[in-house]
Amino acid sequence: MNAIAPASASAAIHTWSTDTVPPAQRLDYWVGAVCEGFLEMDVTSPAAGDFGATLVSAPLGPIVVNEVRGSAQDVYRTRRAIAQSRHNYFYLLCKTDSAWVAVQDGRAARLLPGDAVLVDSRRLYEFHLLQSADTISLELPTAWVDAWLPDAGDLVARRIDGQAGWGGVLSSFVRQLTPALATNPPLPAELLGDQLGGLLALAMGHGPVQAPDAGRAALRRRVLEATRERHAEPGLTAAGVARGLGISERSLHRCLGEGATTFATALAGFRMQAAQRMLRDVRFDRLSIAEIGFRVGLADASHFVRQCRRHLGGTPGELRRRR
Repeated sequence: MNAIAPASASAAIHTWSTDTVPPAQRLDYWVGAVCEGFLEMDVTSPAAGDFGATLVSAPLGPIVVNEVRGSAQDVYRTRRAIAQSRHNYFYLLCKTDSAWVAVQDGRAARLLPGDAVLVDSRRLYEFHLLQSADTISLELPTAWVDAWLPDAGDLVARRIDGQAGWGGVLSSFVRQLTPALATNPPLPAELLGDQLGGLLALAMGHGPVQAPDAGRAALRRRVLEATRERHAEPGLTAAGVARGLGISERSLHRCLGEGATTFATALAGFRMQAAQRMLRDVRFDRLSIAEIGFRVGLADASHFVRQCRRHLGGTPGELRRRR
């Protein structure tokens, strides 16, 4: 099998498809070129005679967004593949069109449409995709996951309910992270990563199980106040706020999670509060919409308009006219 060459001309988004080979060779191509050469897995399929599949992949900061479409198949992470791997990751997978099964560490997660599941590529796993392979799979660096989930190894192959609670919020967020979005993200990749990490921690039960102690509550107030004070800085990240406070980024995310929020949510809220004040005040009418957006930390005027519509219920122009 020749080395894999992306079918896409883009430098950021890559596509592999069985459509590039004759029908009789498609399963072999998928197994050899894609699953063994790229994903380092073995695959069998009950649809061998009529098999088809496509993988589209794009980076989003440290995360890689993979979108798979294809025929029913059984996927196996083998000892041989693990031994040959130069890099290892956690994978967060979400499938919306049909039920499927993920197996790792002796646990079998029976997943309904919309559910999510976490697996570790350093250990054997199986996926039984009974009707189709249509899945969003997020490739997460192990160090990144460990920063959010200190006990991540104990959480693999556990069903994350995609219809309720924080699992439902996580599932909705994951389904938005397509390769196409990764190439043109609506927010900085770091902020989207923060949002994903916070939601993953909450969905896995690292939210407010009990009332936090006074020290943790005080730290959360410090984090929120620092975020409020610095909200106008373009490109502000959780790491930057944590450095300013002399704490670890993990501590920042954990204390916010105990208050049932995330850094990205808090930052957007402070920016929109400031924008709303200016749009309601006639003294700021001399400023353009783009200038108000810049003053609240959103240098992209079109992104500012989208954020106002989402959080405040109208475009900046509409909000001015309503006062």
